[in-house]
Amino acid sequence: MSQDKSLPDLAAVRKEIDQIDQQLQQLINQRAACAQKVAQVKIAEEGEGAFFYRPEREAQVLRSIMERNQGPLSNEEVARLFREIMSACLALERPVKVAYLGPEGTFTQQATIKHFGHSAVCVPMAAIDEVFREVEAGSADYGVVPIENSTEGVISHTLDSFMDSGLKISGEVVLRIHQHLLVGENTRPEKISTIYSHASSLAQCRKWLDAHYPGIERVPMPSNAEAARKVKGEWHSAAIAGDMAAELYNLKRLAENIEDTPDNSTRFLIIGRQTVPASGDDKTSLMVSMRNQPGALHQILEPFNRHNIDMTRIESRPSRSGAWNYVFFIDFAGHVDDERVHPVLKEIGERAADIKVLGSYPRGVL
Repeated sequence: MSQDKSLPDLAAVRKEIDQIDQQLQQLINQRAACAQKVAQVKIAEEGEGAFFYRPEREAQVLRSIMERNQGPLSNEEVARLFREIMSACLALERPVKVAYLGPEGTFTQQATIKHFGHSAVCVPMAAIDEVFREVEAGSADYGVVPIENSTEGVISHTLDSFMDSGLKISGEVVLRIHQHLLVGENTRPEKISTIYSHASSLAQCRKWLDAHYPGIERVPMPSNAEAARKVKGEWHSAAIAGDMAAELYNLKRLAENIEDTPDNSTRFLIIGRQTVPASGDDKTSLMVSMRNQPGALHQILEPFNRHNIDMTRIESRPSRSGAWNYVFFIDFAGHVDDERVHPVLKEIGERAADIKVLGSYPRGVL
């Protein structure tokens, strides 16, 4: 068969790819060498306690990468590749140790890797308050905890942990949640009698389960990963979990993306000990304690409206200072160092019993 003259020569294209790969490898190593120089400067100026990971700097770099991308790779795909390069380079300066809500194979681990890259040292913890303690004690540089799901709402344990903690929020990451029905190699689909998963995942897949497995026992587990581990050694059972759990326990996907809401997402917070400078596109989280009096909520909301500050979320939790008192958790667009934010915080501070800035941090890029 004669070759189409309009098509490029395959051997020539492969040779071009080899040349580009060599250039990429050389440039990546040059970047890594620059990262080592940065480490030397930071240690000289700030000592061994220097912060090597700078959330605002990373966000700015990733935004610039996405802005100048011309394809054919998507903006997110290009940013994801650079995230891994940055993660590897940062590990040369000093590996970042991150505690996350475990066990291995959870969506929180997936969010941790999405935010910090595969070169971070990720340590699973059994509970949200343990993640906080690990970072507070300095045993981990950062922690990753879930804060809200688009279907199930706020994670109250995370909000409660902020009441007693001096840690700061230094970032956020939003993860699309895809749930799969998983089985071990010994389980036949028609013989499934029990389905394990975290209570939230069971709720997120309720309609699908009602349609496809009505009457089958649904057993809540501490985590999706634990559910996946359990069915690995059982017959006639299935688990609802994500990609990482499926890969970790080598489970077969009977059905994919079974969540009832197509845009099901979970937002995670990055917690640390440092205050993060402005990145140019930031969010701020507050904890506001109000006295038990009429119009308390209006007193909080009114300054945001009058100063045209976009409030993105508000949640309330019972206060520990007295019956029927509440603490409000507020997210808004902007950084505490922004001039237009100052009068809002001043007015709320004058009206509230207490106000605590949980952190200003870059809006999630990926």
